[in-house]
Amino acid sequence: MHADELREYLIAKPHSEECSPFGDEVLVYKLGGKIFAILGFDGGEMRCNLKCDPDRALELRDTHAFIIPGYHMNKRHWNTLLMGPGVDAAIIAELVDHSYELIHASLTRKQRAALDG
Repeated sequence: MHADELREYLIAKPHSEECSPFGDEVLVYKLGGKIFAILGFDGGEMRCNLKCDPDRALELRDTHAFIIPGYHMNKRHWNTLLMGPGVDAAIIAELVDHSYELIHASLTRKQRAALDG
């Protein structure tokens, strides 16, 4: 998945907000003020940080070489995807959805009602 495709997928999530609080090289995606994805470029390499269930995060790291502990994040709850050639777009989309759903579930009932209603 190319950067433009991933960016479009992230911003297309309902109520997703894109901002750049860490500079032009890093795009942050939030839901209800909480981060669900960080898209960055390090030396031309695209990386995407996504929130993940802790048990699943460990399993994914063991299964996929392109998934590592979250760069500059709580490594228990975040993974970094090294977005090189050959990385399956379906897995990326699934993990983006998972991250988004975790953040949605963490919002207060009032915040969810305001977004969903």
